[in-house]
Amino acid sequence: MGRARDLGIQIGTLPTGRWNAITDVGGVRVGHETLIIGHGPLVPGAGPVRTGVTVVVPHDGNPWSEPLFAGGHVLNGNGELTGLPWIQESGLLYGAIAITNTHSVGVVRDRLVDHAVRYRSPGSPSWSLTVVGETYDGRLNDINGHHVRPQHVDAALDAASAGSVAEGGVGGGTGMICHEFKGGIGTSSRVLPAEAGGWTVGVLVQANYGRRGLLTIDGVPVGREIPTTEVPSPYDVPKRIPGEPQPGDGSIIIIVATDAPLLPHQCQRVAQRAGLGLARSGGVGATSSGDLFLCFATGNRGLHPAEVEPDGQTFETVRSMIDDALDPLFEATIEATEESIANALVAAETMVGRDGVIAHELPKDRLVEVMSHYGRIHAANA
Repeated sequence: MGRARDLGIQIGTLPTGRWNAITDVGGVRVGHETLIIGHGPLVPGAGPVRTGVTVVVPHDGNPWSEPLFAGGHVLNGNGELTGLPWIQESGLLYGAIAITNTHSVGVVRDRLVDHAVRYRSPGSPSWSLTVVGETYDGRLNDINGHHVRPQHVDAALDAASAGSVAEGGVGGGTGMICHEFKGGIGTSSRVLPAEAGGWTVGVLVQANYGRRGLLTIDGVPVGREIPTTEVPSPYDVPKRIPGEPQPGDGSIIIIVATDAPLLPHQCQRVAQRAGLGLARSGGVGATSSGDLFLCFATGNRGLHPAEVEPDGQTFETVRSMIDDALDPLFEATIEATEESIANALVAAETMVGRDGVIAHELPKDRLVEVMSHYGRIHAANA
């Protein structure tokens, strides 16, 4: 386990929040439910199972009834983030966000709808378009066995908490592979200086993309320095399932949270910048990749729900950042995205999946050696 900064890797120049996590944005909570069951040959429907669910609860009120301004961006659309068309249309996010594997989107979405129906306040919309993202974990997991069930969504929501966030092969990231190392969940945050507003930006990723040779950490070509001839790729094992992804295939979901008072179009602009943090890390938005990003902002609370008839007054007063003041938020998003990916890699541990496929962890000793060679190691915990 551990994080990039524990090794002396300090990405960017902006300071982090207390937890260096998306939960540094007040009210945001994260929960995981991790499923690791069985070993040996793949038996569809029986396992082995290497999957799970991660949820991000966006504020400390009732998220099923009180929306937040939000916006998304699609770098490459070979993936799914349910509810995104309505967010793009209305500018509003309702409820918790969940991330899981590709073939479990439906059951997770349906369970979130159950929660929306159960917990919405009187007068809230009677329908729900919940948000669920996915990446493919079938290289390690019995993905066609549909092992994620409604109770696992409940468990992730029950586990959602503020503070430190578990990273690596947990929750939705359990069976994920990143740059041909073990990947998964990662998070980071940045706090702007007072003269730029003092706002906090937090990012959480589910990283499951990339070829080894493209991996870059803080500008260092780590993937070229630690090639698959040194640390084998999980794709070196012959494919058993026709049409399985190749090295470099896969996807990434990036969730950005901020306490800045952003309007929906500004959230969309911030979400777009997550792609620059991905590019810094070696992502190229490949044809096979679902690179889907969502930003929500807690800086305006008490927003009127969409499609609910106004009670007399037909307008509301909101705050907005000046567009020219967004650049520091862009920088914070890029840095936090890059570090979130690095944290996912550093935290992830070697995992043996179905059919004995091994996703090796990024070796910490070699990573430190490589970063030191390029002069990119700082005092630990900097």
